Amino acid sequence: MKPEKRIILCLAHMSGNEERYIKEAFETNWVVPLGPNVNGFEDDLKRFIASTDASGRRGGEQAGAGEERLAEGSSVRDFSGESYPQSIRPHEDDPGKLWPVGNERLKDKQVVALASGTAAVHLALVGLGVGPGDEVICQSFTFCASSHPVTYLGAKPVFVDSERETWNMDPCLLEEAIRDRMQQTGRKPKAIIVVYLYGMPAKINEIKAVADRYGIPLVEDAAEGLGSRYRGQVCGTFGEYGVLSFNGNKMITTSGGGALVCPDEAARNNIMFYATQAREGYPYYQHEKIGYNYRMSNICAGIGRGQMTVVDEHIAHHRHIARLYAEAFAGIEGIEFHDNPSPEMDSNFWLNTITLSPSLRVRGQENAYKATVKSAVGGAAGVIHFVDSAHTDCEPNTNVEAMRVWLDQANIESRPLWKPMHKQPCYKDCVAYANGVSEELFRVGMCLPSGPLVGDEEVDYIVESIKQAIV
Repeated sequence: MKPEKRIILCLAHMSGNEERYIKEAFETNWVVPLGPNVNGFEDDLKRFIASTDASGRRGGEQAGAGEERLAEGSSVRDFSGESYPQSIRPHEDDPGKLWPVGNERLKDKQVVALASGTAAVHLALVGLGVGPGDEVICQSFTFCASSHPVTYLGAKPVFVDSERETWNMDPCLLEEAIRDRMQQTGRKPKAIIVVYLYGMPAKINEIKAVADRYGIPLVEDAAEGLGSRYRGQVCGTFGEYGVLSFNGNKMITTSGGGALVCPDEAARNNIMFYATQAREGYPYYQHEKIGYNYRMSNICAGIGRGQMTVVDEHIAHHRHIARLYAEAFAGIEGIEFHDNPSPEMDSNFWLNTITLSPSLRVRGQENAYKATVKSAVGGAAGVIHFVDSAHTDCEPNTNVEAMRVWLDQANIESRPLWKPMHKQPCYKDCVAYANGVSEELFRVGMCLPSGPLVGDEEVDYIVESIKQAIV
């Protein structure tokens, strides 16, 4: 039976604790882009990035043989019967005990709460001294917020394609790109931005080894990967800077907003300087550098404080939904669920994704691409320009588009995967090191509803709808 309410892709769910922090902000008149909630939210995030994971490991510890508890036939950890790890404690805890034992190498990390994840990417590049004419290596298979800030600074994105296992930046292709750029330009790229696509950890040790070998700082875009881990360590803590996002569709939300994980106190202070308009220490407003109005509001941070009390629960729920999808699609020929490729990968499964075999026939496939989109994807996502034709030189296969339309008619929101940046018209003149992986995945892949409002019954309905679409 078609549900009365639309099953949406992903929307963060309130914990019930947000009102307390927001009320406190209004009562104390802290309705500005700083204040106790901002400070507390940053402390909560610092605690989280060094937290114990669900198996009891501390950040940076590796799992022993047989330690992972996996659903049969799946690499998605089975959370049924487990209590949530509760890595985030209420803010009344002693602030001097933010760092659990065993995380000494992460203790210098600092967090700055910002207006958006895009602002965090931008300020990470500012902190690394990226400027006009510099080249920054970017993952091609991602959302545009990873590469657009490079252009804000007058620098040039250099796109690197993905490997097939994680769908993230290919370490071998990355090294090839670095060597070629050095040969072509006579200098190294200024930075590398790797992404945790849909929450899936990248091969970060291999990528970091390449970055370290050439002395190029690494920025981790973990906007989609809050709570994802690689060998037990929280994603966003391996590189020089780590980017987090709290947009309304992320693992937790502040209604909008983001944060930047910084390597130490000095870097944090530098980022804060630029995030608050770069004011010098005179008794009047003196500006010697260009700054930005990127600080998070105390009201928004209050929402974040409430959300942090349920972050572990949200992550566990996403993984539970992923396990259900993995089990369901294991028995459907022509559809493959994108699972953790190895035990050292521990995705938060922010969005669950599948690929459709090109030979799979879907009802209505003959009518695919006969209509263009009339409103922004996601409803309130913004204003779009109308187009005469739905076709471009790089698009999902007709069976993927037909499946999207079928699910839409069943009141289920789904989307294609991100279109690779090196195939976006605005980047047509940028250098790209492509191996065809991201273009192939874009042609065959799609995202399914995955958020806290998606339960077991919704998953059953979604899977059954997909089965009914197959001819």
